[in-house]
Amino acid sequence: MPFDAQAALTTLRNWIAQFDSVLVAYSGGVDSAVVMAAARAQLGDRALACIGVSPSYPEREMRDAVRVAETLGMTCRLINTEEYLDEKYAANPTNRCYYCKTELYNRLSAVAKSEDWKVILDGNNASDVGDDRPGHTAALEHGVRSPLQELGFDKPQVRQLAQALGLGIWDKPAMACLSSRVPHGTPIVPDLLKKIEKAEDVLVSLGFKQFRVRHHATGSATLARIELPADMLPRALELRDSIVTAIKAVGYKHVTLDLAGFRKDA
Repeated sequence: MPFDAQAALTTLRNWIAQFDSVLVAYSGGVDSAVVMAAARAQLGDRALACIGVSPSYPEREMRDAVRVAETLGMTCRLINTEEYLDEKYAANPTNRCYYCKTELYNRLSAVAKSEDWKVILDGNNASDVGDDRPGHTAALEHGVRSPLQELGFDKPQVRQLAQALGLGIWDKPAMACLSSRVPHGTPIVPDLLKKIEKAEDVLVSLGFKQFRVRHHATGSATLARIELPADMLPRALELRDSIVTAIKAVGYKHVTLDLAGFRKDA
């Protein structure tokens, strides 16, 4: 049976209507944007969007996220987080996301409690079920609800919901935090994340939409390993000199193009 986006939106809004007010953990991605838009449509000013701002969140992503919220008339608040001060997070273990999300949800829970927002919602969807997501464990520990996941909407269906809502970002590629570019075990520090962000800004300036710049280091030698979709590799080679020059300018000694192409974040 074809997916009926309008009927699904009604279902989502009715789900949200069970709460007198909601606080949406909003990242600027498609999933949390759909939850935010549905909450705004259902509850009006009784919905608040909060963006966690830290060195792991690119400034360009923050600006775009705020712009989307503003087009919806949604109240959007920036919440500074300091997960990088937690030595457990900074050590960059395989469950790093748990410590990051714990910091975020501690902050959002404090806002919800002091201002009487009834529940915190996130953008996890049904496609996330079964993945190793330490951050979702932190969400569950804080009582965060995931309407898209609870209603069984998967990623392709969420993109259809975004289209039905008129969200221009309906086809936006997933964009994990900058810390995901660093091999587990390599310490996470703000200066390193800023370096990666500047390297990825180079690709944005050249018109690339989906990418990762993976950081590697051996002693003092640093390497930026670029991942792009396979069909974008020829264009990257055409722009090789511009890419190499600009990424070296932000502090990398070596710049490589990964012929295996873009891959999901670890």
